[in-house]
Amino acid sequence: MIRRTDIKNRVSGFRKWLLDPVNKLFLYFFRILTACALGFLIYFAYILLYPNANDSAENKYLLVYENYTIDSIVNVLQKQKLINSESSFRSAADILGYFDKNIKQGRYKVKPGMSNFYLIKSLKSGNQTPVKVTLNTIRTLEDLCGKLGNYLKTDSAGFYHFLTDSSRLVQLDINKENIMTLFMPNSYEIYWDTKPEKVLDKFVNERNKFWNPARKHKADSLHLSTEQVYTLASIIDKETNKADERPTIAGVYLNRLNQNMPLQADPTVVFANHDFTITRVMEKHTALNSPYNTYMYTGLPPGPICMPDVSSIDAVLSAVNHSYLFFCAKPDLSGYHVFAITYEAHLQNAHNYQEFLTKHGY
Repeated sequence: MIRRTDIKNRVSGFRKWLLDPVNKLFLYFFRILTACALGFLIYFAYILLYPNANDSAENKYLLVYENYTIDSIVNVLQKQKLINSESSFRSAADILGYFDKNIKQGRYKVKPGMSNFYLIKSLKSGNQTPVKVTLNTIRTLEDLCGKLGNYLKTDSAGFYHFLTDSSRLVQLDINKENIMTLFMPNSYEIYWDTKPEKVLDKFVNERNKFWNPARKHKADSLHLSTEQVYTLASIIDKETNKADERPTIAGVYLNRLNQNMPLQADPTVVFANHDFTITRVMEKHTALNSPYNTYMYTGLPPGPICMPDVSSIDAVLSAVNHSYLFFCAKPDLSGYHVFAITYEAHLQNAHNYQEFLTKHGY
């Protein structure tokens, strides 16, 4: 039990200690050091938590290459107006130990009003934001490589050289004409600096998932390989944008293939001529000697003429079983087609369509 006299004695002793000149000097310096420490803490907190990222309306992205230094990063941040203050970014980098030796390449998200702390933490940890790569309506391998080059670090020429390398084609058991069949239309998340080998692996894995046992069984029942289904689907995809009509058109082409008739598909002629502005195929176009000219050669072309929609692939796999061998655009500009079994009936349908166009000034 503490007595009052003991408390009074302790207080009295402390007062005497405070009145001692040496102790007064000690307290003076202690206060100064405390104030300085507090000042430094406030300064560090301000530097780290300062919302340095430009307060734009949307997220922006910083690309960091493997040979970058802090100076390189600051130059890019300033050039693209991603930060407001260079000095605060550099100070924060020093505080957090973000130096040239621990820079990690990649694509980093810069959020509006992002603080130095979170920006540098992301850069230092290598916490990249993946790129959303959307593949659809692509006509050629060159177009595909161009799109990948726009999204990812490897440029279009690098992807093209990689994909057309002869040893790789042998390894994949595929050729240059049908290499497009490795790519399925979809959206993919890929890190910006991913090597072409890993990018291709991702697409091949997705292709393998798509061609599940049920789809492979349907392809086998049509006596077509998966690459041939993809190629036929690419033709149908360019024949009509009406998904509900595609299985019927697929049935027409399958009938022609089974009877060894030329497909006479206009989209293949457009592809053969490499003139995608052609709106009406004429005799001068069908006269071109090309394996993609299905007016000149029977069977499927060597490879797809575009990356087809999934609905077009499934339309081939679920083609309607009928006897039609011909189809022609309906004379109502609906985008749908009329079908015929005989050539005579088809000629009448074509005549009706031409009359409609003439009547309405097309």
